[in-house]
Amino acid sequence: MTDQLQFVPVDTLKNFVKDFFVKLGVPEDDARTCAEVLIASDLRGIESHGIGRLKYYYVRMKSGQHNPITNFEIVRESPTTAVVDGHHGMGMVIAKRAMQLAIDKAREFGMGSVAVRNSTHFGIAGYYAQMAANQGMIGLTFTNARPAVPPTFGVQPMLGTNPIAFAAPSNDDFPYLFDGATSITQRGKIEVLAREGKPVPEGYVIDQQNQPLTDAEEILNQLTQGGAALLPLGGAGEEFGGHKGYGLSTMVEILSAALQGGAFLLGLSGIGENGQPVPFCVGHFFMAIKIEAFCPLDEFKATTTQILHDLRHSHKAPGQARIYTAGEKEYEIEKIIRAEGIPIPASLQKDLLFLKKELGLNQYHFPF
Repeated sequence: MTDQLQFVPVDTLKNFVKDFFVKLGVPEDDARTCAEVLIASDLRGIESHGIGRLKYYYVRMKSGQHNPITNFEIVRESPTTAVVDGHHGMGMVIAKRAMQLAIDKAREFGMGSVAVRNSTHFGIAGYYAQMAANQGMIGLTFTNARPAVPPTFGVQPMLGTNPIAFAAPSNDDFPYLFDGATSITQRGKIEVLAREGKPVPEGYVIDQQNQPLTDAEEILNQLTQGGAALLPLGGAGEEFGGHKGYGLSTMVEILSAALQGGAFLLGLSGIGENGQPVPFCVGHFFMAIKIEAFCPLDEFKATTTQILHDLRHSHKAPGQARIYTAGEKEYEIEKIIRAEGIPIPASLQKDLLFLKKELGLNQYHFPF
């Protein structure tokens, strides 16, 4: 194994990830969905939610916290809404089916919303919002997660990183796609910094005495034990709007738990009363909006495109070369990665080789 960054073709890694899940008992079609979602993250340069999560899935599925067979059960339904129980199956499979259900309802009735309980980690939230944009609709995705973020003026991890994703079609080659946690950073990005041996910027994470933590390895250990907390958007206190990040995170928690009778806050820890691993019971909320129920799609796209172009061409700050709108950087990164391959740092090379050996995926030959 080399200490240098190595690049692996996208199709090679996508097939590897699909076969990885098949080896863990996931049906082939579902495994293909899991691979598609994870690779979509790497293609956009979001290393925190791509193949770097494979070892996480390996551990969680071996412990029984994720069921390889997904039982997608609609437990309540109306023409425009549904409540789904995922029975702790594969989050990517549950989420893709739930969002498509919301899209189908919106296509017929103008709007569709689906609330999900008892799911698992589903990758990047933006993947599902973009599903709607790709079909000429507005898409919104929300999910809660295991406790990592304290309320404003608190130190105990209570909320998850609770991302919000919003996608809308435009006349550009890519949709407007906002996908962001309601915390300053999230566990996956700290894992990336730990793999690279880099510190976490001060002001991202605190300990139980409200003091900053910057050692990535220590933070990961303390997050597991409840000794570290990721600060909400805006940081500690109210001076820079930390209460707004806290409020948004709480909104996501309500949408991801209260409508579907799901778990919330400390109930998402993945640890039972006896200290043993239990399912995470993650909740999601998906919404699709049929634009043509409000105005002609071409008119909407023209207005949206003008908004985005006006923002990009507004006056730049001194020393800045360019202004972006959400989804633009990821679109450009994807073109590069498709041509050059997915970058694999040394620590991730080690994980992939371990998983390849453990699961007998010897048909794959990596350049490390």
